[in-house]
Amino acid sequence: MRSDAVIDLESNIARGRIVLSLVTLGSVFVDPTTPHLAAWIPVTSGPFAIDTHLLQILCVHLAYAAGIYLACRRAVGVTYLPGFSTVLDTVFAVVVTLFTEGPTTPSFVFFAFVIVAVGCRSDFRATAISTVICTALYLMLIAVLTPGDWHLYVMRPAYLAITGYLIGFLGQQRVNFEERIRDLESAAERQSIARFLHDGYAQGLAGINLRLETCRRLLHGDRATEALEEVTELQTGVAREFDDVRAYIRSLAEVAEAPACAAVTTADPSVHVRAVLTAPGSVLEQVLHIVLEGLRNTRRHGRARAATIDVAEDVNTVRITIQDDGVGFEREATPPWSIASRVAECGGRLTIAAAGRPGAHLEIELPLSASHDHADSYRPR
Repeated sequence: MRSDAVIDLESNIARGRIVLSLVTLGSVFVDPTTPHLAAWIPVTSGPFAIDTHLLQILCVHLAYAAGIYLACRRAVGVTYLPGFSTVLDTVFAVVVTLFTEGPTTPSFVFFAFVIVAVGCRSDFRATAISTVICTALYLMLIAVLTPGDWHLYVMRPAYLAITGYLIGFLGQQRVNFEERIRDLESAAERQSIARFLHDGYAQGLAGINLRLETCRRLLHGDRATEALEEVTELQTGVAREFDDVRAYIRSLAEVAEAPACAAVTTADPSVHVRAVLTAPGSVLEQVLHIVLEGLRNTRRHGRARAATIDVAEDVNTVRITIQDDGVGFEREATPPWSIASRVAECGGRLTIAAAGRPGAHLEIELPLSASHDHADSYRPR
């Protein structure tokens, strides 16, 4: 799942957690029953009253829920939020059960929330595991808190297990349906691309091949002038086909076509490269591709006389700086698509650092541990 989708999902789960916390506060406040822990510790009970210990616990839960929501909104620790929040949700379900009236408390909803959250995130296997854990914990708490009457409440864990099974089953059907949709979309896209290539570029290449054969015959017949004219026309046609292919590739990548440059020439600037780096092979491969693409852009579009490329390692991060003294980027320009896509694939950040300086200045940060599908990888400055 893409990170932006993960962030949206975790944000919605976090909002539900906040609602759960607030509703529990209200329900416990009006609940007249006495917690089972009253036999061991002094507690406050009765209608429109709430025990100090339980109030503190629910306030901590509300703060935790709000903190998770803010972390989701700021995309902080998205990779670890699902597992971290699942563990804490389970812990809070146990604690709330202990500090309320055990088998008949809102803790049942806390355990159900754990199962529902896992079912939204994952498949049947993960949901089944969380269901077994929550059901076992709930059953043990009932046995401990009501040793003589536990058989009266044994159906509540059974209901929890049935609910977890249904959530896991429906969650797995959702996963299967989404995979089927992706397969159908991929098949349709492949058919469309194949048809487009066959009807367009394959025919164009066939025409180029025929014209090259004509040029060969003209040269064999010492008709160099006619061959030169044919080659000139052929060059124009190839350039047109190249522009069409380039536009088609950008449309597949859903990237807006870059504005045409008035005079795009391939310069040969003097390039100074400094690189000191120890990294996994997968990361190093991306770094080399980014550096190569940056050099190509400097030569083809930058019209620069000199360029500097720095690659260094800094606290589990690879920093790449590409600078030249050419025409630079226009205001509000987007970064080169080929570089930006690789940076996003690695979960890094790309900055166009202008600050009034002439030329192009790209600053790139890549994590040494590979991560994928991160959103918001580009930020202008």
